Amino acid sequence: MHPGDGTMSAARAAIFGCTGPVLEADERAFLREADPWGFILFARNLETPEQIRALTSELRATVGRNAPILIDQEGGRVARLLPPHWTGWEDALPFVARFSPEAGAEAMRLRYHVIGTELRALGIDVNCAPMADIAQPDTHPVVRTRCYGTDAGTVAQMARAVTEGLALGGVLPILKHIPGHGRTDLDSHADLPVVHADAVTLNAEDFAPFRDLADLPMAMTAHVVYPAHDAENCATWSPKMISLIRETIGFDGLLMSDDISMHALTGTMDVRVSKALDAGCDIILHCNGERDEMAAIAAVAPRLEGDALRRAEAALAARTEVQPIDVPATLARIEDLKEAAHAR
Repeated sequence: MHPGDGTMSAARAAIFGCTGPVLEADERAFLREADPWGFILFARNLETPEQIRALTSELRATVGRNAPILIDQEGGRVARLLPPHWTGWEDALPFVARFSPEAGAEAMRLRYHVIGTELRALGIDVNCAPMADIAQPDTHPVVRTRCYGTDAGTVAQMARAVTEGLALGGVLPILKHIPGHGRTDLDSHADLPVVHADAVTLNAEDFAPFRDLADLPMAMTAHVVYPAHDAENCATWSPKMISLIRETIGFDGLLMSDDISMHALTGTMDVRVSKALDAGCDIILHCNGERDEMAAIAAVAPRLEGDALRRAEAALAARTEVQPIDVPATLARIEDLKEAAHAR
């Protein structure tokens, strides 16, 4: 139902942020009219458990439905929720390195069960994880320590465990950064990375974990250029790369852009949005909460329809209930796994 007119219609193909911990009246009115499919939260929006629960409830009330609410809560470098209210974690790459492959998968499953449980308690039901990017020696530091391994098999195994843990916590995963951000020495928040590997290498290595995880309900594109396939456009703007994601990798879930306001992209906001949608992205992610930018997106992003609507509905239908967990006992189990690995 469109909140403004009482008629049935799909939500707009956008995910928006907000400016602070409480919605201002004009912000609430804008979001009600814009009617984005979902919302994303950042540190600027997060203070206490009680405040966050009130905010997530209010965001959903603005659009009159149980809209998905996203966050980036990987643990380590990328964590919007920190101690003392929430569990702190080290970066994924050194964390996984402490275990054997089997124990590492169990530890990641437990870690993300805890993370998922903490998120759902706040009304947050989507996490921007797992990352299926493969760490390389020259991967930019912003990306590298967040990766799960240095080979495709390990990354796929750990990423699958992440999705299982999140599901136990009642949280949907977003696979990122499809088709692979690991072979980049630039940070796409600031610059446009270019991956010069040949097509055979990309298919055998970089794309492999994403093929193994192609059944996931949602994925986020990489603002990365792959000249072996398209020398002109980053994946977010490339019909060739989106076709590869759909056909070669086999992903048929909801495909969202990475943050459309990142400096890897150029041009006005309406042009950025049009390029992403024309390339084949289903939905636009915009994170900074800037009203003028969101208004420009709302002016050009359509309401979801066709395959994009089908994929969005399928993603929301995959939401699960929380499986209860004893957090202190789970953290102790992770420490036991570390000790067992160290003793070998």
